[in-house]
Amino acid sequence: MSRLRVAPIVEGHGEYAAVRTLLQRVWSEIVGGDYLDVLQPIRRPRTLLVGKPDELPRAVELAALKLDAVASDDPALILVLLDAEEDAVCHLAPELLERARAARPDRSIRCVLAQREYETWFVAAAASLAGHLDLSGDAELPAEPERSGHGKAWIERRFREVKYSPTVDQARLTAAFDLHLCRRRSPSFDKLCRELEAERR
Repeated sequence: MSRLRVAPIVEGHGEYAAVRTLLQRVWSEIVGGDYLDVLQPIRRPRTLLVGKPDELPRAVELAALKLDAVASDDPALILVLLDAEEDAVCHLAPELLERARAARPDRSIRCVLAQREYETWFVAAAASLAGHLDLSGDAELPAEPERSGHGKAWIERRFREVKYSPTVDQARLTAAFDLHLCRRRSPSFDKLCRELEAERR
């Protein structure tokens, strides 16, 4: 059986609410794993995790303590999941990963940055979210949503309900979007899938 325990480190209230659903879906539907235990996420503002050198190591240490709090023989992973925003993923992700692994070199740690925002993954899979998004005004959907920088604002303009709120709606859209479609159209989401695939044992 392929089992895994994950302690996520995230930046926003929306990710805090959505990450358990996201990881469990990827583990089951993409990786084909049997069981994934997602611990209560550790949430810290992105400005601190990226901008203060000591903040990410502290969050990693807390994640390790959470994993150690429950006796288990299952493999364990600390996952840093943030938005890239305006930063270059190819530079920021390795820097954050190095900082995190320096804090706990004894742990399996992976870092994934959504390019450019978490909502960019919804844009990549927009065709599967017609129940939540009004796409009637779009002659065609963005061919490369990550390159074109589409994210939260694109979702907000098409959201069928009164107003898109990441805290409320990110988890609902995470439960609904087509993971395979998103993986084909979003390199950063493919990175998340590959990182979890590498943890399957």
